[in-house]
Amino acid sequence: MVGQAVSQESCYQEAADRFGRALDRLACAYEAHSDLRRDLLQEIHLQLWRSFAGFDGRCSLRTWVYRVAHNVAAAHVIRQRRLRSRLVTLEEVEEVAAPPFDAARAEALERLSTLIRRLKPLDRQIIVLYLEDLDAAGIAEITGLSPANVAMKIHRIKKVLKRYAE
Repeated sequence: MVGQAVSQESCYQEAADRFGRALDRLACAYEAHSDLRRDLLQEIHLQLWRSFAGFDGRCSLRTWVYRVAHNVAAAHVIRQRRLRSRLVTLEEVEEVAAPPFDAARAEALERLSTLIRRLKPLDRQIIVLYLEDLDAAGIAEITGLSPANVAMKIHRIKKVLKRYAE
């Protein structure tokens, strides 16, 4: 049992070292409010640490980390759903009023982040993983979708987001 705890701790430490910044960005993509974002990040790290008790190495460490993190973030969104404005589908995002682009790059990025946070959890998960430089096959492994379906969703999400980021 002690060997398992050491292994769990070492797996977690490696994951935190390698993917800590990506987890920060993921939390930012899922939660706009800074206090709630810190809570989400803490919950991600806790659940990640707990998850290594059952990690058997059948998938890569990266896949495991993203799978756990996105599951925690999706659960967070569902819990917050009652307190926030409703989530929208890709089609509904197109109807969101966006001010004309006359702001600095930071304002454009904030609008983009806001749009990403308004996506349904699966669409948000796909675009966040894509922004973390995962390919369609890697995203498919994490989400359980086919690589072709992931590629199609990435294309559609990028098209919608580009329209409002410009």
